[in-house]
Amino acid sequence: MNTTEQTHQQDLERLKALRYMDDDFMAVCLADNFEGVELILRIVLGREDTKIKSVRTQEPLKNLQGRSAILDVYAIDSTGKEFDVEIQRKDAGAKRARHNSSLLDAHILKSGDDTEDIPDSYVIFITENDVMKGNQPIYPVERYVTIGENKVLFGDGSHILYVNGKYRGNDEIGKLMHDFLCTNPDDMNYEALAKKARYFKQDEKGVAAMCKIMEDMRNEAALNNARETAERLIKKRKMTLDEIAECVPLLSIDELREIEMKVMQLA
Repeated sequence: MNTTEQTHQQDLERLKALRYMDDDFMAVCLADNFEGVELILRIVLGREDTKIKSVRTQEPLKNLQGRSAILDVYAIDSTGKEFDVEIQRKDAGAKRARHNSSLLDAHILKSGDDTEDIPDSYVIFITENDVMKGNQPIYPVERYVTIGENKVLFGDGSHILYVNGKYRGNDEIGKLMHDFLCTNPDDMNYEALAKKARYFKQDEKGVAAMCKIMEDMRNEAALNNARETAERLIKKRKMTLDEIAECVPLLSIDELREIEMKVMQLA
């Protein structure tokens, strides 16, 4: 078996183990999957009337300073409310939730819009562990105003929710979290999620598409590593671009010149 065949076999084994809790796989399965996104939002938010009109995955959003975040699943409902559904494998993430929430708000509000008309936004983190350690299925994060000894909901329309991936109650959210951690589509509770997972894991065309995505991800990771290596070498100023090109064959001289200009601008 040659290297290409070995890599393909490794991809097939990786594909068997992928779950919705793996953000790249979730993004693929929920791309244009209005039924699946509506199901997740309906269960997490407890709202039966959620009707999604737009779904985009791996959506980049930037603020005025140019800082950006890649949203796993970005959706808009029929009333203009915006949703960011994220997979959080690590236990940290409060500052990331704040950052994503601010990006949504900046994206929603257009020049000339009245701030009173800004629709609600929701950042939903589905976490692999119970990051809040409270044994609850969902942790809503809201702002409150302290008035003496009382706390009153601020009601600014900005909502952050943490969903506990460890929760296994015999209810909708427990069944949903089971599906997010499930590797076999035939063992999943919700067909809206299972049918896309089944396509990418069992259908010949779906498997080929997923293997191509994994190959592209490997190539992108290798390219990013090459760029980081080239940037470090350029900063040391001990090698010419031609010498660096020999060490980093993935990058052309023109690409190295662009990196060099970036380094000089930041110096």
